[in-house]
Amino acid sequence: MKTTSLKLVLVSTPIGYLGSGKGGGVELTMRSLIKGLLSLGHKITLLAPQGSVLPSDCSAAEIRHVPGIDQPSWQHQEVSAPVVIPPDGVLLGLWEQALELGKESDAVLNFSYDWLPIWLTPRVEPDLFHLISMGAVSQVMKTLISELSKSDPSRLAFHTYRQASDYELFGEPVVLGNGFDLNHYDFQPLGGGPLGWAGRVAPEKGLEDAVAVAAALGDRLLVWGVMEDPEYAKKIESNFPPGTIDWRGFLSTAELQSQLRTCRALLNTPKWNEAYGNVVVEAMACGVPVVAYDRGGPGELINSGFTGWLVPPDDVVAMTEAASQVGMIDRKECRNWVENSASHDGFARRVESWIKKGISTTKFPKG
Repeated sequence: MKTTSLKLVLVSTPIGYLGSGKGGGVELTMRSLIKGLLSLGHKITLLAPQGSVLPSDCSAAEIRHVPGIDQPSWQHQEVSAPVVIPPDGVLLGLWEQALELGKESDAVLNFSYDWLPIWLTPRVEPDLFHLISMGAVSQVMKTLISELSKSDPSRLAFHTYRQASDYELFGEPVVLGNGFDLNHYDFQPLGGGPLGWAGRVAPEKGLEDAVAVAAALGDRLLVWGVMEDPEYAKKIESNFPPGTIDWRGFLSTAELQSQLRTCRALLNTPKWNEAYGNVVVEAMACGVPVVAYDRGGPGELINSGFTGWLVPPDDVVAMTEAASQVGMIDRKECRNWVENSASHDGFARRVESWIKKGISTTKFPKG
């Protein structure tokens, strides 16, 4: 079947510029998807906060920078918190341009977990689509997503079924998984290195549990990620033997995978329902088994006993025992799973199919 080229507007997360690390896994998702959509022949315009950058392999996409103050993240607010949109915030600027560009495009794809774009969806002319990046951490967002699911479910998609189950949806959810450019991850067949952990250094990521596992095994834990809560980090460090934590900071994909692939296992310890679990897949792409709490998205990504181990949530003893058994895992099985289930081109095809099915039948691609 002939592929019809689409004109797509992609709207980035407003909580930080691309390359800052503030956007977490959304940044990686966007870069992989843009490359995949370009390879399918689609025309991409990306709206992103001032300072955002794309890798050279995404240079065919047009990027428009929007100034403004970062939008507060729902990750750091109470579940019952009200909507807050700074009057000089980047969120308003992003969507002012998105609605204008959307008039001459086939669809607008939103990556931000924010009230405004979802509320706008049934009220504006452009076709807006939302790849929801988080679980139901906000009651107002949960309600709004449920309402859109009832009126137009084709406009919503999720990364995993576990993430989607956080919401009160009408009908089966659209689940797209995620995608990674595997050319950026080198397979390492040999294990035996240290333990690793990656993520934002913040309480909901549960770093203290991973450190406890490393300490129990008399091991060193390599830690990568944005230092979002320095006081939290200091408290953890003070509770364990010196040298247990090896802080590596926030690194580019190339730098991260070069260090991550030396690990014998990645520990994944979230205290909340992760929507997907990008670092889980990045580790497996390098051949690194993952020991994770069976909570949220990672529970759908890990084949326990084959690509790592799933243990009961918050059970540090069980995680310690599982981490001591990662030598039983065939590291090639980890890489094989990623190649079969989470490539960037496969992800782009799934997103393409979702958008084409959801575009109004009264509209035609503008070419």
